Parts: sequence; C-alpha cells; structure tokens
Amino acid sequence: MVRKVLRYIKKYIPLLVISILLATVTVAMTLYFPILTGNALDLIIETGNVDFAGLVEIIKKAVVVILVSAIAQWIMNVCNNRMTYHIVMDIRKDAFQKLEKLPLGYIDTKSHGDIVSRVIADVDTFAEGLLMGFTQLFSGVATIVGTLLFMLSLDFKITLVVVVITPVSLLVASFIAKKTYAMFQLQSKTKGEQTALINEMIENQKVVQAFSHEDEVQEEFEEINNRLAKYSLNATFFSSLVNPSTRFVNSLVYAAVGIFGALSAISGGISVGQLACFLTYANQYTKPFNEISGVLTELQNALACAARIFELIEAEAEVPDAEDAYELEQASGKVSIEHVNFSYTAEQKLIEDFNLQVEPGQRVAIVGPTGCGKTTFINLLMRFYDVNSGSISLGECVVGDSAKMHVEKEERMHDIMSITRKSLRNNYGMVLQETWLKKGTIRENICMGKPEATEDEMIAAAKAAHAHSFIKRLPQGYDTPILEDGGNLSQGQKQLLCIARVMLCLPPMLILDEATSSIDTRTEMKIQKAFLTMMEGRTSFIVAHRLSTIREADVILVMKEGKIIEQGTHDELLAKDGFYATLYNSQFATV
Repeated sequence: MVRKVLRYIKKYIPLLVISILLATVTVAMTLYFPILTGNALDLIIETGNVDFAGLVEIIKKAVVVILVSAIAQWIMNVCNNRMTYHIVMDIRKDAFQKLEKLPLGYIDTKSHGDIVSRVIADVDTFAEGLLMGFTQLFSGVATIVGTLLFMLSLDFKITLVVVVITPVSLLVASFIAKKTYAMFQLQSKTKGEQTALINEMIENQKVVQAFSHEDEVQEEFEEINNRLAKYSLNATFFSSLVNPSTRFVNSLVYAAVGIFGALSAISGGISVGQLACFLTYANQYTKPFNEISGVLTELQNALACAARIFELIEAEAEVPDAEDAYELEQASGKVSIEHVNFSYTAEQKLIEDFNLQVEPGQRVAIVGPTGCGKTTFINLLMRFYDVNSGSISLGECVVGDSAKMHVEKEERMHDIMSITRKSLRNNYGMVLQETWLKKGTIRENICMGKPEATEDEMIAAAKAAHAHSFIKRLPQGYDTPILEDGGNLSQGQKQLLCIARVMLCLPPMLILDEATSSIDTRTEMKIQKAFLTMMEGRTSFIVAHRLSTIREADVILVMKEGKIIEQGTHDELLAKDGFYATLYNSQFATV
C-alpha cells in the first residue's frame, strides 16, 4: 500500500526535499536553543555576579534562532499542504477517470453510495493522515536524530541511558498500531455501507413511503449505525492507548536523565547549565515518539481508506478499443447476429445461441416476460457488455451512398468488436424508460448529442417531441436550469426532453425501450406519430411491454429465457396462437 502512495508522491519530490530540508533547519534551531539557555544559566553564577554582556549576546542569538525556526516551519507547512492536496487531487482525478472506463458490469454490481464514499470520504480521511505524516513525521525523525547527536556531544553515559529505555516506546506503539489497522478497515467499510443506504433512501424516498417501509429502513440504518459506532469506538480506544503509553515511557526517560544527570553534576562531570540542557533534550527527544505514535495511528486509518480507493483505481477497466479499431462513419442499418451467447455470471445462463438478421430500415420489436433478455440484447448491441461468444455485425453504407438509408449494393459488414465504441454508439439513438438528464439548462440537455445544433434545429426537435409547449412555459424557456437528473421536472417532461435529444441527432439506428411509458395517452399518440416519421428508413429496435404499441412493427421477436421462440408480424404471430398470442390476449382480455 505504501508503495502505491509513493507513486503519487514521486511527482512532488522537489517539494518533499524542500520540506525535509526545512524540517532539518527547524529542528536544528530548536535543538540549538537549549544550548543557549544552558549557557545563559552558567553566566548567572550567583547574586550580584551576573555576566550581563554575555547574556545580551545570547539573547540576540536566541531571537535569530526563533525567527529562523518560525519562518522555516511556516514555509515547510506551505510545502506540505501543497504536496498533500495535490496528491489527493491526483488520486481523485484517477479515480474519476477510472469510473468512466470501468465496464458497466462493475457499476451494476457495486453499491453506488459505496463508490461515492470511496472517492469523497475515504480520500478526505487519507488526506488528513497524509498531511499529519508530512507535517510531523519528518520533523519528528529529525528531532530524534538531532537530539541524540547534541546529547552525545555533551555526555555519552547519560545519552546511553536515554537510548536504552526509548525502544520500549516503539514496541508499545507498534503493537497498538497493528490492532488499530484492522479496526479502521472495518470502520471505513461500514461508512461505505451507511453512505450507500442513505443514498438509496434519498433516491427512492417515494417508493419507501408508498410501501410504508420507513420502519424497516430505520431498523437497517440503526443496525449499520450501531456497527459503525462499535467499530469506531474500538478503533478510537486502541488508538487512544498510544499517547498515555508512550508518555509513561517518556516519563521514565526524563526521570532517568534527571537522576543520572544530577549525580554527574554533583561529581563535577557536567555543569548545572548542561544538566538543564540535558533535561530539555530529554523532553524534546521523547516528544517526537508521542507525535510519531499518533501519526502512525492516523496513518493506519489513512492506509485503510487508501486501500479502498486504490481497489477502485486498480479495478479492471473496460477492454479498450484496439489500436486499429474501425471508425464507423454511417451505418446502413443492417444487423447480423450469429450464435451469440452471453451471461452476466458463469453460473446462470441467459442468452444462448441467439441468431437474427435485420435488414436496413426494418422496425424490430422485442417482447417477452421480465428477465428474458430484452434489455440485455440492447446492451450487447451498444457494447455496454461484450458477448461471451458469437458475433454481432453492422453494415456500413458504401462510399458515395452515405446519404442514403437504403443501398442496393452490398454493405460492408463489420464485427462490432472491431469498431470503436464511440463511433458505434454515435450511430444509435436511445430513448429508455429510465430518463437521464444532467445538471444544466434545457438547451444543454437537448443539444447534448449535437452541441453545434442551431436554435431552429433545437426548437424543431423539441416541437417534434411535443416538448416545446411546456418548455416555453418555464421561467427562462430553453435556458431554464434543471437539477441533477431533472429533479424539478415531472417524469413525463423528462422523457419528452430525452425524445427531443434523439429527434435532434436522428442517427441511422434507433433503440426505443418503453420510450413513452411516462407520457399521458394523448401526448403518446402524437409522439407515436412522430416516432413513425423518425423511424422511416431507419433500423429501429423497440422494446415494449405494452403490445398495443408494436402492431406496426415489420418483425416482432418473442423472447423467452434468452432465446427467440417466435418471430413474425403481429397478425402472423396472432394466427400462430402461440406464446405471443397468450401475452397479447392477457393484456386485452375482457373480464
């Protein structure tokens, strides 16, 4: 873990070197001050016999030492702050970039609240530990080394007493640090669980209240909250043992120095001023052990949080496009699916030996019971997931005919695995049952797929989606700001904006997954007419639960357990009196 952190520190080695040098200067000045104090004591021999001239010179030196020490410490703190928060900035940037590169499967299988907790809360905790490490660790180590050297220059025997007793403090701190790391790991993990539950509660508050699930959610929160309190108390208890334990050892050091120093002063081995200097050094020598012990405790917490954020950063990214991946300019709309197999987990099969041929301009409706693979099929078309085996190929308009939606010549077929994801997805327009809007203005959301669109083009798309009338009633029209995910709009209004977005781009292929599920019946009829115009000459995949919306489809695929069990037009499938007929009649049966 430390090695991973050091990778981020590499960029800031100049600041690190400056910080260490300034820490050395600060410590040197701090350690030189007791010598001046001891010399001053030795100049005060007795009442009426004081070397005032010598005292003035010592005071002048003391002022310079204090000023140099203060300035060095201030610059050192500036360097440490700059270094710490730039490292944290780099970690957050890498984490966010990784989020954009992670396969959809990772996001689908992780709690969103836990991911947010890693990028925000865990990185903040890591920053606090890192800053404390930079601020106190270097100066603490420098103080220990410097104090030993100064003490050795005064008296070897007394210094030996200090060195013999001090390791006890390190052993105590090491034992406690090992205990606290496990506690802090549990604390950090439980914080992620709590954030995930709060995030889920906020996003689904209406559902919780609609089903009177408040008490169950409260119980779940209290269970997690109690666990967090327990782990936090355990971590705090063990970490709080560090200070009193090391202080006890430090008191032993101070007492030993006092006893041996006094005996040495009585025998004439050292002066009274040197004894005072030694006692000051004993305090200064033991103080860093307290600080370093505290730093080690905080670093245990920081490293536990760092482990979670690095787990995200090092998660296996989506397989990148090949270097020679093809840029698909203009899809013809022809789709060939051959022997495709796919499952989310190896234990549970989903799509098996899926075969389909779609001609340019065809309207393909996909129906079937929940969990049969309809949405999975759409995810495979868009390469949100890659097939386990088999192939999906798209046709491309031949050169010279790119403006036509139908070409008489044979299209060039490309396996979607050999096409760049960006160019592949640029050839699809999606309107899903679940809307997605970003924080910004109405204009920015409609023009997301075509930022260069003119005002007239944007308004024409909004009118085609029947969104223009409600947009004009908003306080600032198309410049009205909306909250994240369109929180200040109704579900129907959000869906109309998503439809307008696709109307503006008009790509050669469309995917409509219950695109009008949140729209009133009267508006839906108008939208369906607009869709018919939009789908003309474009290959369209329509996922539908309400079978009344797909009667006009050129071909209807009936899926069950990942396989196409029936295929044909609406009338042909009704005539077969099979699974489709059962589904259709169940929706329109009279009681």
